[in-house]
Parts: sequence; C-alpha cells; structure tokens
Amino acid sequence: MYRGFTAEISSKQYVKSVSISNETHDRVLFEGVYGDFLGLQMIEDRVLEIRGTEGTLRIDISREELARILE
Repeated sequence: MYRGFTAEISSKQYVKSVSISNETHDRVLFEGVYGDFLGLQMIEDRVLEIRGTEGTLRIDISREELARILE
C-alpha cells in the first residue's frame, strides 16, 4: 500500500535543507524545524498530525497501525 507524508513549515527560514540526490539511489531529504510541540492528533483515523509552533508534519498511518507499533 502506498503511504505518503507532508511537512508544512510556516516560513522558509525554518527549512534547514532540501537535498535531491543525482545518484542511482534517488534520495530526497527534507530537514526543517517545526518549533515547540503544540499537539498531536489523528485525522479521520488515518493521518497522524504533529503540530508545532513553526510547522506541521502529517503521516499516513491508521490508528490501528499506530497502536500496533506502539505496543
């Protein structure tokens, strides 16, 4: 199953680096600062959202999958 994520940062000043490799192992690295932790929630029982003062990270994972991983 294909999963995705998004990283949303409030300003480019909080982006540390974005790197796209030209090597045979096409890699992409996104680094940033999401600031102080504000909260965590599940959206529609299928997206984990981590909110910070400077950005938000969203990861496609179901509540059931997350519970199994955390056990």
